[in-house]
Amino acid sequence: MTDRIAVLGAGMIGGAITKSLLKSGYKGSITAADFVAEKVREMKELGAAATTDNRKAAADADIVFVCVKPGDVKKLLKEISKEVKGKLVVSTAATLPLAFLKKTVPEAKFVRIMPNLAILVQASYTAYCCEADVTQKDKEKIKTLLNIMGTCEEIDEKFMDAITGLSGSGPGYLSIVVEAMMYAGLKLGLPRTVALNAAAQTVLGTGKLVLELNEHPAKIRDMVTTPGGTTIEAIHVLEGSQVRQALMQAIEEAAKKSQLIREKILETTK
Repeated sequence: MTDRIAVLGAGMIGGAITKSLLKSGYKGSITAADFVAEKVREMKELGAAATTDNRKAAADADIVFVCVKPGDVKKLLKEISKEVKGKLVVSTAATLPLAFLKKTVPEAKFVRIMPNLAILVQASYTAYCCEADVTQKDKEKIKTLLNIMGTCEEIDEKFMDAITGLSGSGPGYLSIVVEAMMYAGLKLGLPRTVALNAAAQTVLGTGKLVLELNEHPAKIRDMVTTPGGTTIEAIHVLEGSQVRQALMQAIEEAAKKSQLIREKILETTK
């Protein structure tokens, strides 16, 4: 795949997408655009073309990633409206629906994605949905790009708030889990690097077990839990806590927040 790509907005997610494509050895051209000179300089140092001119970046691209904050999307799309006619425009704005994007620039073909920060290490789960003008050929291109950054799955747009709460914000929750496990290791006397590496790799490995064995998480838990052993002692403590409820509620609240942000933006941009 050698399509010319423009990433408009080189912040956390835009920067991660650019870095991931560069790291993968992507064969097409990659241009990052940002109004912050420091971001432009950083992208150039990494090997991408970089500019402060959104319109030029969009004009020279086949596929345009829009990676600015949701409240800034409409202004950016209006700015580049002529340059993206007939092109694939991929929005990372967690809350904005396809209908809003299409209404803003009817001539573009929009894809809405919800990645997470694991894009940086080619390990993101990225959900995506497409509006009606996106062809099967377009979808194959998007799927190829997103699979470079991890794994992807096309979903119904109505599930995007739930995905935002579950996987989009997920690295935040799991970082707390890894940190707690690391601190437990420190309490037991492990060196800091050993405790951190053991905790992080255990979380990573458990995810791979679930995916590659295609088993329910409960099955993995049972595989490691033996009668009278160490794991059942730990599980007894966990089941007596509210850790399950807390995680479920956290994800639900994040999804609700996504809805509220969208409602506020749509109201203010009428």
